[in-house]
Amino acid sequence: MLKRWPGFLLIAIILVLWEISSANRWIDPVTFPRVSTIASSWWTTIWTKGDLLKQLLPSLERIFKGFGLAVVIAVPLGLLMGTRPMVYRLLEPITEFIRPIPSSAYIPVAILFLGIGNEMKIFVVFLACCFPILLNTYGGVRGIDPVLIDTGRTFGVGPLKALWQIILPAAMPNILTGMRISLGIALIVAIVAEMITGNSGIGYFILDMQRIFRVPEMFAGIFTLGLLGFLINFIFLRIEGHFLRWRGTSVET
Repeated sequence: MLKRWPGFLLIAIILVLWEISSANRWIDPVTFPRVSTIASSWWTTIWTKGDLLKQLLPSLERIFKGFGLAVVIAVPLGLLMGTRPMVYRLLEPITEFIRPIPSSAYIPVAILFLGIGNEMKIFVVFLACCFPILLNTYGGVRGIDPVLIDTGRTFGVGPLKALWQIILPAAMPNILTGMRISLGIALIVAIVAEMITGNSGIGYFILDMQRIFRVPEMFAGIFTLGLLGFLINFIFLRIEGHFLRWRGTSVET
């Protein structure tokens, strides 16, 4: 974390310039309130009143449920596509057909079938997360050195044991990369879905504050999203470093 001090210093400089510019009316203080005002609103909404904290919890639930479901389904499918040519030929056309469609385009269709409740938002997050995990898992399996698998066969390792002890560990860096990408997508899609159809969640909170022109609270919600994304990525890097410790390298944090 200490190695990132130049990046944190840059953020601090930007915030200080924002504060000075707004205080001296070099920028519109209504559209861009002072950072100190936003910080005060953030403290009030998340701790004193708890409004922002209450909206954050439903968003986290949707993100992790959709992401978790995607991991459970996409990783096994990716392993099958990478090890079984017939499964690849079966799933590759539909995967390449659906994958380029923007994640937000799924929302109207999901509303028709699932309504505007929690299930719809979780499904959209799940669908958006599936493809990065699926394709990275497949790519990881296809990138394994065949010598590793052949060596396992020489020592009498069966297909299932090879999948668990050779293929999965070797493909793990790619799988974790896909999962990390999907976490960012999950956050984006969940917020968009909440803005379009939500009555709860941080996306709904941000849009609601904009509608009633409570601009400091709106920016407090946006800053919270940035902090949330940073924390999720930081925690995931720690988890990734734990699973890949066998490589003898550590992730910079």
